[in-house]
Amino acid sequence: MTANFCADRRNISSGGAYEGIFGYSRAVRIGSDVHVSGTCAPVGHEQSDAYTQTRAALAIIERALADAGAGLRHVVRTVVYVRDIADADAVARGHLESFDAIRPASTLVQVSSMLRPWQMVEIEAYAKIGREQVSRSF
Repeated sequence: MTANFCADRRNISSGGAYEGIFGYSRAVRIGSDVHVSGTCAPVGHEQSDAYTQTRAALAIIERALADAGAGLRHVVRTVVYVRDIADADAVARGHLESFDAIRPASTLVQVSSMLRPWQMVEIEAYAKIGREQVSRSF
């Protein structure tokens, strides 16, 4: 059983330098499940507000899902971390723009810090690809 589990595993990289330093993948697909790592706005967003950073993180997540053979429509859960709970409305607005019609289960929590001091939001996503896409995608 372990051999099949590993044979179905596909690691997806976004090309970020920290992936090699920390030893992680932007996303991992195993069968019909896609797990997207916590994703922040990239360098270049140092002066951005929480809404803009949310949209930037979600764009990276959307690319990782596409590389895994999935899309936002397959997302069943998100976990959203904010440094300042006062940014919750702006982050929620950005999240809603991607997920209004999808309505995944979601959690929003405040954390004390992130990797870079200017980052305001980090988002994880979990997707479940329908049975018909599993056989076509691999």
